[in-house]
Amino acid sequence: MDWKELLKITGIPVFLASLCCVAPLVLVLLGLSTVSFATSLADTLYGDYKWVFRGIGILALSGSLFLYFRNKGICTLDQVRRKRIYVLNILLVTFIVSVLGYVVWLYVIVHYLGVWQGIWN
Repeated sequence: MDWKELLKITGIPVFLASLCCVAPLVLVLLGLSTVSFATSLADTLYGDYKWVFRGIGILALSGSLFLYFRNKGICTLDQVRRKRIYVLNILLVTFIVSVLGYVVWLYVIVHYLGVWQGIWN
């Protein structure tokens, strides 16, 4: 597995999991919202619904892993048992990359974009 495949598997799930904070930022950047509304929306989405967004991200990651294994020819539980080391390695690597990607994307990049836009202090 190379980095391109890894980013394909984890990119959309990480983005979906961070939509609670990305959506208000995009609204401000496109000029569709005021900063005060975006701040209120971000507080509501992150404060009350962050686990919903994280759950959506986990479901999306599960779906992308399912599709990845199907494309690699691992379709049945018997094939999973035969290639269990490969499957476990891919699961472990994608989990670690997803968590690191989520932390860097949400708590570094999106946070500083929000501070730059005045959404967060």
